Amino acid sequence: MVCHLNDSFGLAMSEKKASEDITFLNRTLIRWIALHTPMVWPKGVPTRPEMDQLAGGTRPGEFARDIAALAAAIQRFAEQPRTFYFARHPLFGDMTEWEWMRWGHLHANHHFRQFGL
Repeated sequence: MVCHLNDSFGLAMSEKKASEDITFLNRTLIRWIALHTPMVWPKGVPTRPEMDQLAGGTRPGEFARDIAALAAAIQRFAEQPRTFYFARHPLFGDMTEWEWMRWGHLHANHHFRQFGL
């Protein structure tokens, strides 16, 4: 989960690439529901292969180092002024800064809840 989140924040900040599956449904209805409603994200939704640590994602290394890298990625993602350009989301397409910030919070919270954090 730590490496997955680090990869995902890296993707958001244009530091990583992932294959896209941007459909009309994903970039409109699914994006709106995921980012604009209070719905808890469901478990088991598959990620892109490049963000999956069992496929093409970053493999876990030393836990303390992975945690430090994630903390640094979250800090860079949230800091102002931005030192990066937001990438296209691999399912939702182009997103506003507000949508990326909302995604960052919800995505991290989704995984932290999975592990009781």
